[in-house]
Amino acid sequence: MDNATSLPPVDVVAGSRREPVKRQQAVSPVAVASADGGDTPVLSASEKTFTGTEVNERPFSRPAEALEVVPGLIITQHSGDGKANQYFLRGFNLDHGTDLAISVDGMPVNMRTHGHGQGYADLNFLIPELIGSVNVKKGPYFADEGDFSSVGAVNVSLIDTVKKSMALATVGSFGYRRVFGVTSAKAGEGNLLVAGEVNTYNGPWDYPDKLRKLNAVVRYTEGTMDNGLSLTGMAYSNRWNSTDQVPLRAITSGQIGLYGALDPTDGGNSDRFSISGRWAQSDKDGSSKVNFYAIKSSLDLYNDFTFFLDNPDNGDQFHQHDDRVLAGVNASHVFNTVFAGLPVQTEVGFQSRYDDIKVSLSDTVQRQFFKGTRSDKVKEGSVGLFVQNTIHWTNWFRSYVGYRGDVYNANVNSLLDPINSGNANASIGSPKFGLVFGPFAKTEFFFNAGEGFHSNDARGVTIKESPSDGTAVDSSPFLVKTRGAEIGIRTKAIPNLDSSVSLFVLDSASEILFVGDAGDTEASRPSRRYGIEWSNHYKPYSWLSFDGDLAVTHARFRGDNSDQAVAYAALAGYPEAQIGNAPGNFIPGAPDMIASAGMRIGEATGWFAALRYRYFGPRPLTEDGAFVSPATGLLNGQLGYRFENGWRIQLDAFNLTDSKSDQITYAYGSLLKTDALFAQCTGPAPTRPPAAVCETGVMDRVLHPVEPLAVRLTLAGQF
Repeated sequence: MDNATSLPPVDVVAGSRREPVKRQQAVSPVAVASADGGDTPVLSASEKTFTGTEVNERPFSRPAEALEVVPGLIITQHSGDGKANQYFLRGFNLDHGTDLAISVDGMPVNMRTHGHGQGYADLNFLIPELIGSVNVKKGPYFADEGDFSSVGAVNVSLIDTVKKSMALATVGSFGYRRVFGVTSAKAGEGNLLVAGEVNTYNGPWDYPDKLRKLNAVVRYTEGTMDNGLSLTGMAYSNRWNSTDQVPLRAITSGQIGLYGALDPTDGGNSDRFSISGRWAQSDKDGSSKVNFYAIKSSLDLYNDFTFFLDNPDNGDQFHQHDDRVLAGVNASHVFNTVFAGLPVQTEVGFQSRYDDIKVSLSDTVQRQFFKGTRSDKVKEGSVGLFVQNTIHWTNWFRSYVGYRGDVYNANVNSLLDPINSGNANASIGSPKFGLVFGPFAKTEFFFNAGEGFHSNDARGVTIKESPSDGTAVDSSPFLVKTRGAEIGIRTKAIPNLDSSVSLFVLDSASEILFVGDAGDTEASRPSRRYGIEWSNHYKPYSWLSFDGDLAVTHARFRGDNSDQAVAYAALAGYPEAQIGNAPGNFIPGAPDMIASAGMRIGEATGWFAALRYRYFGPRPLTEDGAFVSPATGLLNGQLGYRFENGWRIQLDAFNLTDSKSDQITYAYGSLLKTDALFAQCTGPAPTRPPAAVCETGVMDRVLHPVEPLAVRLTLAGQF
C-alpha cells in the first residue's frame, strides 16, 4: 500500500488495523521479508510505520496529538493552542521540538535559530484527516536523518486522493467549532486534491483563547509514491490569546483560579505558506527520489513567565518575533546490486537547506512595545551528504553501515549590539551501523549504534556580550554531537500480537535546557539517558483491538556544575529563592516513565467505540530534585455510528475523569506583587536582599493545568 491509494480520511474500516504503509523500495534479487510480513525490512526494533487510518482512529484534541501514535511520545501544551506543542520522548523534555526531527510531506517542521526556541516545531498547520502515513525512527542510527533527529525522526506523508468527497462539522465544549472539507478529482494525467478547515476555540480559561484558525491544502499528484510526482501548496493562519503557566502559590492563595491568568494579554499570531514537490522513479536496478520545498512563516508571541521579577512596575511580558523564508532540495538514489552473490543496496543522498531569518526580542506592556532587547538578521545554510550500504548476507542476517557529513554556515547581523554579529562555520561527521538477525519464528533481533548531532541557535554561537546588561558571555558550539546504541526484538510469534522491546542509551555532548525565566533554551552540561521501551498491538478479532506502550528512562547530567554551586551559595539566608537551586545531576523535565493503553471495537459499519489512557510520570523540575512534577493520567473516549452510505456521527470525550492535574510543569523563580520578597526587593536600597536573591525571585512549581472534561460532537458525510 502507498499513500497514492485512495484513503478516505477517518471514514475507513472502524476498529480495523491495516499493515503499516510500505514504501515499495526496489529490493535486491533475493526477496527479504521482515518479521511483520512487509517487503521493506526495518533497520531497528523501534522503527515503525502507521497508516493515517490508525492515526485517526484515536481520539485526540489537538492536531499535533495525532503523533502520539508514536510509542512513548507525549505531546502537551502550555500556552495557547496556536503555539507549538511541547514534546517528551525517551527521557527528553524536547521543548518545542529540539532533538525530535519532524517533517510533513518532505518539508522540515523544526525551525533553527528561532525566535522562541531552537528546533521549534509547530504542527498546527497539519490537518489530521490528510495524513497518509507516519514513519517513526528513533535514535541516531539512520544516515538519511540529520539535524534534530538524535532522539527520533517522525516523517508524515499526506494522502493523494479520497474515494469520495467529505465534509464534517464539529461542535464541543468551551466554544470549540470546526468545519472541514476535502475533495479530489482527476486532473489531466493525475489527481487534484483540495482541502480546508476553519477552527475556533475559547478553552476553559477565565480569559478565553479566542483561537481563530484557517487552513488550506491544494495537492496535485501523478502515479505512486515510488513512480510519480506531486506538487503541494499549503496556507495557514492563526490568531489566539493564551493562558500561560502560573506559579502554584498564585492559585493556592486565591489570587487567581485554576484556569486564571496573571497577564491576560498574552497570546500570539502565526502564519505559514509553503509549496513543495517530489519526484520518484524506481525499477529493479534501483530507485531515485527528489523533493524540494519553500516555506514562508512568521510568528509573533507574547509571553510573561516571571511576572514582576525584572520590571516591578510594568511586568515582564516580552515579544518574540520570527519571520523567515526557508528553502531546500533533497535527492537520493538507491543502487540495487549483487556482490559476490550477495544482494546489496547502497543509498547515496544529498540534503540542503537555507534559512533567511529576521528574529527579535523585546519587552512589552500589554502587547505594546516597551524596550528592545535584541534584533537580528540571520542567514543560515547547510549541506548534508550521506551514504548507507545494506548487505543481505543470508536470508536471516543483514547488516548496514552508513556515514553522514554535514556542513553549516551562518551569518548573524546583530542590529542592536553589533559586537554580537559574526560568521560561524562548522562541520561534523556521523557514522552509523546496524545488524539484523531473523526472522526466526516471526521474530527479528536488532543491534544499532551511531552518532548524530543537533545545531544550536546561531545567535548563541556568535554572541560575545549579554544584550541585557553588556556583561561578557560564553558562546555555544554550533553543532553538538550525540552518540547512541540500541538492542531490540520485534516479534509476531504469538498469533495476532505485534510486540517489540528496545533497550537504548543516548549521550549528548551538550544538553539543550529550558530556562523558565527567559522562556527559552540554552546549552548546558553533557547528559546520558538509558532506558527500555515496550510496544504492543493485539487484535484477536476483526472488530476488537488493544495496544499498550511503556517507556522507562533514567536521565542524568554528567559532570559537575560549579557555576550552580556558586549561585546556590549566593542565595544563602533566603530559602524562598535558594530552594531548588542546589547543584545536582537531575535533568529538569526529563520523564522517568511514559505509558499508554487503548482499545477499539467496531467494524466497517455500525457502532464503534474507543478508550485511550496515557500516563505522564513524575519529572524532576530542578537539578537537585527539590521540585518534582505530579504524575498526570488522562482518559479519553470515543463513541460513534457509521452508516452504510458513508455518513458518520461521533462523540469524543477528553479527560473523562475530570483530572485536575498539570498539563505541564516547571520550577523556576518569579515575583508576584503579593510576595513578601517583592516588597523587600522594591523597598529602600539599604534593606534590600542581595542582588542575586532579587534576580532569582521566589522558586515555585509553575504549572499549566489539564483542561477539564470536554466533549465534541462530529457529523461527517461523504458525497
